[in-house]
Amino acid sequence: MRRAEPTNVTQTCLKEICLRAVRKHFSALDFRAVLDLPAPLIRDLLPHLTVCQLDELQPELNQRGISTHSGWAGILQDMYGPNYEVDLHTEERAKHEVMSRLFTLVFYGFTNHFVERNITNLSTSSFLWAAAKCIKHFLLNANFHKPLQRLTAEQQPLLNLLEKHIRSVAVVQSIDVSKRKTQTSLYILHRLLDHGMAKKLVVDVRCPIALAWLLHGRGSQDATPELKSLMLCKRESSISQAAAARADIAGCSAGRETRASEDEDDPVIPFKRSMLDSASQEEESGNWKPGPDFTVDPQVLCRTFSPCDDHSAGACTWGQIDCLEIRECRSVTLRVLNSALPTFFCLRSLTLHSSVTLRESDVLGLARALKQLSESSRSCLTFLNIGVLPNAKLTEMLLDACPKVTSLHVEIQTMMWGTLVQAYHPRTAESDKELPLEKLTVKVGELQTDVHFITSVLRRSPHLTSLHIAGIRLPTGSSLSQLLTTISESNTCLRSLNLEDMKLSDCLPEIHNLLRDCKLEELRCNDCRLHECSDTEHCLQQLVVALKTVPSLHTLSLARNRLAKNVCVLAELFSGPSPSTVKWLDISSNFIRPAELLELAHRLSSHRPPQRLVLDLRRNPGDRDPDTWNAALNKLRPLCALLVGVWKSSDTMVDHISNM
Repeated sequence: MRRAEPTNVTQTCLKEICLRAVRKHFSALDFRAVLDLPAPLIRDLLPHLTVCQLDELQPELNQRGISTHSGWAGILQDMYGPNYEVDLHTEERAKHEVMSRLFTLVFYGFTNHFVERNITNLSTSSFLWAAAKCIKHFLLNANFHKPLQRLTAEQQPLLNLLEKHIRSVAVVQSIDVSKRKTQTSLYILHRLLDHGMAKKLVVDVRCPIALAWLLHGRGSQDATPELKSLMLCKRESSISQAAAARADIAGCSAGRETRASEDEDDPVIPFKRSMLDSASQEEESGNWKPGPDFTVDPQVLCRTFSPCDDHSAGACTWGQIDCLEIRECRSVTLRVLNSALPTFFCLRSLTLHSSVTLRESDVLGLARALKQLSESSRSCLTFLNIGVLPNAKLTEMLLDACPKVTSLHVEIQTMMWGTLVQAYHPRTAESDKELPLEKLTVKVGELQTDVHFITSVLRRSPHLTSLHIAGIRLPTGSSLSQLLTTISESNTCLRSLNLEDMKLSDCLPEIHNLLRDCKLEELRCNDCRLHECSDTEHCLQQLVVALKTVPSLHTLSLARNRLAKNVCVLAELFSGPSPSTVKWLDISSNFIRPAELLELAHRLSSHRPPQRLVLDLRRNPGDRDPDTWNAALNKLRPLCALLVGVWKSSDTMVDHISNM
């Protein structure tokens, strides 16, 4: 005779069946009937609901004080796997992550396992509409013409909604202005950047003419000769010949990406070279005017795609770009940007990335353009992020060129050749002037670093509140003590200090001095070789004593320091009459074995943190003794919110990284 299942198992199975039924028949149910369920039952229901169902219920549930965070977090784990760590701790952030990821996939027709399993619920106009109300970033891929074309035709209401909500636009494929189908992409960009609310532009293309089109009128009043030539093209003509004629200057041909097959039938109609010559002559005489039927003019495109709109009020307004990010800088790209910068008065944030080290001549040209911009009282550029610089000394040159910058992020990879910066940037009184810097990030990738340029900037930056330095390498026998001493003396307003990938094991006295009377809220010493102290346990004990004297400290990270068994000392942070106020402790990648974690759990039980502690334990070898590891986790859970990833000791690379 078959043994009867326990009652609680039967109840669990029945409840699961009912919850799945609610999801399946949600549209047929009375909306209020779901909302009137007891709160615990609603919380059990949330992980079973679809994206649209969660979105529909959220406003009413929030009024009852019920968060839908568990539902959105469940979708993220379903998308990325059960081991995905959801670090988004608010309902809105988790929802935005879900909507932004899925909108791009569904809109362009991409698929993954999650989309395939939920295609019935996602391939609807209601999902795109719900996501469009939530997302702030739109990714434009000009290679996928058909989805973009639908957005200007039957999905025009969706474009109207995006226009109201999108704050950031990314162009991820080169816009080939020699193809008529590209007009669709240009029109959508015009709607989002000029009619809409988007003020941030991310450009991941290498075609300078496309960049010139994006910048002209939306901050910069300058147009390159190449772009002005295009303005004379008639609708019945293609501009491919103009692009080709200027390719040796603009480099557009080298930057074009492979086009999707749907664009292969796009006709190309040449026009006469005399039109370019005429453009140049009229430009020089000052009589140049764009033709009324110019194909890539945003104003004309707007009337072409929206013929029924009322344009009696006059020309469309130009939007302003206050945040610009170019992800693949080359010399030709910088030439276009440098010509635009002197009149880019609305620009507040500029980020320039390059997969290769920039040439010094290019950076010098950029510095000159930035200086021209800064000389205008209308300039408002305060954030600058540039990588990869070929010389550390260029950092000070850029700061002197942008005296209003309050946040600077630079990556440096010193080249073994090139001109000497000193020849272009001699020391002057301006070189010692106080800087308004509040945030500074310097990442260095070289065999040996001269830290004098960093200490010089630090001495000039008494208002610094956030400092991140990574990758410093000194000659054998040298110490970073002078760097730490400079921080202690010159940067007393620091709230966040991040020292990464450098040797600090011989600088503990300077670290203690730095912590004395400081106002730090965040301290990160990741991969700083703390295990190389002569007595690691004693050094950690001294560090803990110093940390407990910082009442403002709430975040501490000692990741990638191979603390191993010595990690138990950190429990002393919460001992005694004045326990530390740390709320977030990151000890990931420290080769902490299960027995060592269990010892830490025992000590934390004796020295309970005054408030619930977020403890990051990821990338530690818990699988070497799963029972002991799980016992340690169970003992920690009443005290801590745990971040735990999966470790596979069979993966030799994991072990190698943990030992670095």
